[in-house]
This record gives sequence, C-alpha cells and structure tokens, in this order.
Amino acid sequence: MLRDQPRPHLPDQTGATLPTLWLFTDERNDALLEQSIRKLPRGCGIVFRHYHLPEAERRVRFETVRKLVRRRGHVLLLAGSASLARAWKADGLHGRTGRRTLVHGLLHSAPVHNGREIAQANRAGADLFFLSPIFTTRSHPGQRPLSPLQTRRLAAMCHGPVIYLGGMNRHRYHARKNRLSHGWAAIDALR
Repeated sequence: MLRDQPRPHLPDQTGATLPTLWLFTDERNDALLEQSIRKLPRGCGIVFRHYHLPEAERRVRFETVRKLVRRRGHVLLLAGSASLARAWKADGLHGRTGRRTLVHGLLHSAPVHNGREIAQANRAGADLFFLSPIFTTRSHPGQRPLSPLQTRRLAAMCHGPVIYLGGMNRHRYHARKNRLSHGWAAIDALR
C-alpha cells in the first residue's frame, strides 16, 4: 500500500520547508558551479560532494560554495560524516549512517537505489531520500534505470520525502512526478 507523505520540514527549523530542487556537485560541474548556483531560484538544495579533491582543497572549495549558498538562501548538505558536516557548518549531511543519534540537529539525506538501502536509511532516521537512477545516467554507467512501477514501489518504502535523481531534468521530472515524489535533483541538467 502506498503511503501519503507529510509536508516535509527541515529539522529544528519551524516552518522551513525542504527544497524541491537539488544540485549535486562533483568534478563534472565544478568549473561552472558558482554560475549554476546563482541561476537556481532561492531556497534550493545543494549536496556538496567533490570527492575528487584532497581534503584540504575540498574544504577550501566547500567554504567558497557555502558563502554563495548562504547569500542565495539555499540549504547545503555535505557528503560525509555528521561530525564533518558540523565542523564545516553545513546544514546537514548526505550519506549512509547507521545511527540516528549521530545526526541530531542536522538534515540527513541518504542515497537509495533498492529496498535494502531504503530499509537501512529508514532505520538511521534519514530525513530525505535521493532515489536513483530514475533515468539512464553517467553516474551509474551500465545500470538499468528504475521503471515507473519500481520507482513508485521504492518511493513508497521511504519514511520521508523522496527526491528523484539520475538523468533528471525539469521535463523528465514532470513526466515521472507523482504524489510520492517531493522533487528532483541533477548534476549536469542545472548548468
């Protein structure tokens, strides 16, 4: 049975609604990242990954992005641990964590691709689920995208808002949008 999702809110921020549009960062969009962030409407979400950089360089790049994100009124998540997200003053973390208590006060998003990962994210108390791949994507080469039925079934298992990811753009999101989806995310489509 499919569940109804409550109106999603940011943790510890009364009335603040979760973004419906998210930008994931990595080396593919780094050269145009500031330009992409400026083009986003106010109140979007950014998931800062930049795994390709050594930690010191990653921190410097994160600080540059964080300042721009704050001026634009966006939510900023850091791919990594809760302690790193706190130390770097992110709004939350993106990743898999096994313990709900570690993320207290931070927004926690989880990448999910199947029922096992969704169950793990549910147990960890994830606030937001990035479900992928909805369409063929360079991030998961060779992986078959989820069918519309698989997408709905997996989204229904999530105990929180679901963001569609993987080959997404505005047109594709509107074609797949349903009552279980809160929004969409992209890497390349938001340049």
